[in-house]
Amino acid sequence: MYEGMIAPMGVMKRVSLVFKSKANKALDRMEDPRETLDYSYQTQLELLQKVRRGVADVATSRKRVELQINQLQQSSDKLDRQARDSLSAGREDLAREALVRKSGTTSQMNDLNVQYASLQGEEEKLTNASQRLQAKVDAFRTRKETIKATYTAAEAQTRINEAFTGISEEMGDVGMAIQRAEDKTEQMKARAGAIDELMASGALDDVVSGPRDDIQAELDRMGATHGVDHELERIKAELDQGSAPRQIEGTGAAGEAQPAAPAQPATAAQVADQPRTGDPQ
Repeated sequence: MYEGMIAPMGVMKRVSLVFKSKANKALDRMEDPRETLDYSYQTQLELLQKVRRGVADVATSRKRVELQINQLQQSSDKLDRQARDSLSAGREDLAREALVRKSGTTSQMNDLNVQYASLQGEEEKLTNASQRLQAKVDAFRTRKETIKATYTAAEAQTRINEAFTGISEEMGDVGMAIQRAEDKTEQMKARAGAIDELMASGALDDVVSGPRDDIQAELDRMGATHGVDHELERIKAELDQGSAPRQIEGTGAAGEAQPAAPAQPATAAQVADQPRTGDPQ
């Protein structure tokens, strides 16, 4: 029974730990030290304001007690004069009554003096605390601004370094966009080259000119090849005729008559160049 209870408790403890770690990591990413410092400074200012209000309240209470003491002192002085005047008039009973009232007034004055001294001491303590807190707040403000400036400079330097190295999110997106553009450009160039090759081979003529006649295409190719062969043979024949030395028929090296050289058979190219009988000139 106890083992069954311990197992769920262990699981819940682990789950709680996981959630706390996740929340701590998320908060750490979201936290901006500058905002935290500003919030801490604002909290200290609010505390300083509360201390100052406390000093003002204590000072107000002290002043009120002081006014009451002054009033009781005036009343005591008046009763003392009345007692003297009553004795001068032969009214001892009135003088006694005046002195009894004066005694009560003096007792109240003593109590108020004790309160006044206590309030005065409390006021001095709060005043000193307010001054110390003011100095602490001023020092914190100076340090806060220094830390904020340092953090801002470090953040800017980090962003610059990330931009130079290309590891920042913005530059990473730009790099990916450039890479995609280059890939699309290469793909388009490859497609254009493939289309040019297909057009040169005639594979795309069917789309425009209808079905292709393979027999006619082969005849056209053979005709183009025959024309090239004929032109090649003609050029060879012209070169052979231009390179052979011309000699005068019937004349040798010593002026003797030489027999005429036997006629060479005409080549196929020359025969082809000869005009046929009946062909138009």
